[in-house]
Amino acid sequence: MPKRLVSLILFFFWTGISHSFSQNTEKIEILHANSLEYDETIAGKTKRLIGDVQLLHDGALMYCDSAWLASETNTVQAFNKIHIKQGDTLDLYGDKLDYDGNTKKAVVTGRVVKLIDKDVTLTTTVIYYDRNSGIANYLNGGKIVDKKSILTSETGFYHSKDKNMFYRKNVKVVNKDYTILCDTLRFNTETEISYFLGPTNIVAKDSSKIYCESGWNDSRHNKSQFSIKAKITSDKQIMSGDTIFYDEKIEKGTAWCNVSIIDTTNKLIIYGDYAEYFKLKDESFVTKNALMVQIEKQDTLYLHADTLRSIKPDTTIDKRLIRAYYHTRFFKTDLQGSCDSLSFNQTDSLMRMFGRPIMWSEGNQITGDTILVQLSDGEVSDFFLRINSFIISRHDSLNFNQIKGRYMHGFLIKNKLSKVRVEGNSQTLYFAEENNGDKIGINKAESSDMLIYVNENKINRITFLKQPTAVMNPMKAVGSTERKLSDFIWLDDIRPKNKDDIFDWKEVKQNKGGRNSGRKR
Repeated sequence: MPKRLVSLILFFFWTGISHSFSQNTEKIEILHANSLEYDETIAGKTKRLIGDVQLLHDGALMYCDSAWLASETNTVQAFNKIHIKQGDTLDLYGDKLDYDGNTKKAVVTGRVVKLIDKDVTLTTTVIYYDRNSGIANYLNGGKIVDKKSILTSETGFYHSKDKNMFYRKNVKVVNKDYTILCDTLRFNTETEISYFLGPTNIVAKDSSKIYCESGWNDSRHNKSQFSIKAKITSDKQIMSGDTIFYDEKIEKGTAWCNVSIIDTTNKLIIYGDYAEYFKLKDESFVTKNALMVQIEKQDTLYLHADTLRSIKPDTTIDKRLIRAYYHTRFFKTDLQGSCDSLSFNQTDSLMRMFGRPIMWSEGNQITGDTILVQLSDGEVSDFFLRINSFIISRHDSLNFNQIKGRYMHGFLIKNKLSKVRVEGNSQTLYFAEENNGDKIGINKAESSDMLIYVNENKINRITFLKQPTAVMNPMKAVGSTERKLSDFIWLDDIRPKNKDDIFDWKEVKQNKGGRNSGRKR
């Protein structure tokens, strides 16, 4: 019998057997081939299929130019123009296929191997595909392209059932909005959510940079969250925290725990455990252990309050308005303060203190209903007191020099009080002494307005501007109660002694008659 006729008879005979057993044994089924060659001398009853080969196994169609089909082992080797189609969305292409019908595992190799699932295309040189688990993976570099981005990595796993992709080693994602470089990435093709697992760097289109070691990005809803050493860096600001959440639609960021916002332009740092940032208004606030650090040439200012808010009042300049409110305290080597609320404008370097404000400069205690402090190069140049103005400096362990009035304007030279102008109900009380330090008496003066010159925290000279009265009483003739002006209160026990002291809020209870009691709050 001619060999070709034998081959043709065997082809139709095996096809019929294959159809009859395919439903029960899940044998690889031949749907079409231009020719079939069979030789009994080949082990495993292997058949060679040539030309427009079409195979079927468990709902998956396989196309190729030629194939070796081993019926006993239920395996196939296919060559050229490999195409595996599973369902309506999954297509796999390559140059060579090794497929085991019993385990349903396939290895597709080629110069270009493609796995296409709807709008996602994976390109590599070798794909391992397990039809049971629906997992396809590559181990020697691959590229994934969808409608929005291009991803490359050394290894990758695609779970077709739950639409999850896992990528490892030198992962890079590029789209029109950002570039991601990370160690491990998980991406869901249906939800379009990326999960960052390991050290991750993200560079946005505006050149801002993000670093984290855990997080996620929802590209469909434009929301992101970054955790573990999270940091966002722009050209003028660095924000970090244990967790940072950002909603791109409303351009709002939220950070939790160990938060810091560094203004690199103005050398300003704000710390706290909770922060919100509004990009459109370029505003942010920090609360929970909030701390502001203003770095100056000679010294550093530390300021604490329940809440710190940073505002940019003028978009044309890189200066900010800092507002601190509730239980505000600050410390600088040569300047300390306490008040309920405070504002500091970097544009004019003017600090405004409200709510029982107290300021200490060197040996001077300064109080008033409102205090305005003018800073120049980080040092106080002058200050303004409004209503119930009072300046007290210690003369010795028992006595104090005092200045009191309605309004005051104080002038400082190298952070030392040099001159005070007092307007409205002006009063002074100071201790006069000989050159050797012996006290002569107490000088008490009153005037509508006066100009007071100070040297080393001691009143050196007074110029009375309107309606003066003054009297000098010897020390022996003055009792202890007459050594203090009315409403005198010495608050040194609540003065911040160091930068850590500003977190220990002490409320002042002011009583007429000079009594002072402080309690921790």
